[in-house]
Amino acid sequence: MANHKSSKKRARQETKRAARNRDSRSQVKSVIKRARVALAGGDASASETAVRAAEGVLRRVASKGAIPKKRASRLASRLAKRRNALAAN
Repeated sequence: MANHKSSKKRARQETKRAARNRDSRSQVKSVIKRARVALAGGDASASETAVRAAEGVLRRVASKGAIPKKRASRLASRLAKRRNALAAN
């Protein structure tokens, strides 16, 4: 347990940040799932909007440090690759 004033503050900050990061990572999972469902559906316009939304959330969450930037890029790239393959067909 924290005893000093500064360590008590650090503990409070860490609790807030952990909750914020947890919510952000959950949001990432949700938008990726929506994008994958849209891609599986085969509708080009719906998948386009879902993938764009997912890319935006991924970039924002990565910039805050909740997930690594390279992971966000990799996930966005894979979604875009599937979107482009769908648009080509």
